[in-house]
Amino acid sequence: MEELGKLVDYGVIGVLIFMSLIAITVALERFWFLYRVEVKEFRSREELESVLTKGLHIIASVATTAPYVGLLGTVLGIMVTFHRIGEEGLVRTGEVMVGLALALKATAAGLGVAIPSTLIYNLLLRRVKVLIYRWEAWNGGEGTEPDERDTSR
Repeated sequence: MEELGKLVDYGVIGVLIFMSLIAITVALERFWFLYRVEVKEFRSREELESVLTKGLHIIASVATTAPYVGLLGTVLGIMVTFHRIGEEGLVRTGEVMVGLALALKATAAGLGVAIPSTLIYNLLLRRVKVLIYRWEAWNGGEGTEPDERDTSR
C-alpha cells in the first residue's frame, strides 16, 4: 500500500504535469500560428478550417481528462489513508486529516490543469472562428449557407 501512496504523489501529479506541458506547448504554437496566418492564401473553407484547428483536440482532451486524473489520485490517496487506519487499528484525527489533505491535492492539481486548458481552448477556438469569418468576408460570403445570407425572411 506504500507503493500506492508514492503512485499518488509522483505518478498522478507527474501525469498531470506532463499533460499541462503538452497543452502549453500546443497552445503556444497555436497562438503563434493563428496570429500570423494569412487567410487569403487558402482556397477553400475546409482547407482553412483544417489548418486552423490542428492540435486543438489535444488541448480539449487535456481539459476534459485532467479532472478525472486528479480524481483518480484522490481516490487512491483516500484508499491509502484508510488502509493505514485499518492497519493501526487506532484512529488519530491528525493523521487522518493529513492523509485526506494530501489525497485532495491530486484533485486540486487536476483542476489546476483543466481550468486553464479550457480557457486556452476557448480563446483559440474564438480566434479560429474570427479567421474563418475573415476568410468568408474576403471571398464574398462563400462557404455560408444560403439561408444565412438571405435576409428577406
